[in-house]
Amino acid sequence: MNEISISEFKAKCLGLIDEVQKTRQPLRITRRGKPVAEVIPAGPDHTRKFVGDLVGTGKIVGDIVGHVLDVKDMEAYRD
Repeated sequence: MNEISISEFKAKCLGLIDEVQKTRQPLRITRRGKPVAEVIPAGPDHTRKFVGDLVGTGKIVGDIVGHVLDVKDMEAYRD
């Protein structure tokens, strides 16, 4: 993977993104020698649908129908 400093990336951003697209090789951006980001080529299906994008990624781990608090404990319901 090619590496480039953040200042050089800032100066040549558009050309570097075009290069990543053409060569399909990722580019690592560094600040003071430490990696901070990577530019990777978009996959074949890089358009997102938004609605339904996260279908199947969640997990229910508890009761989602029952009460969180007992009604007797709520101040608004006290006489």
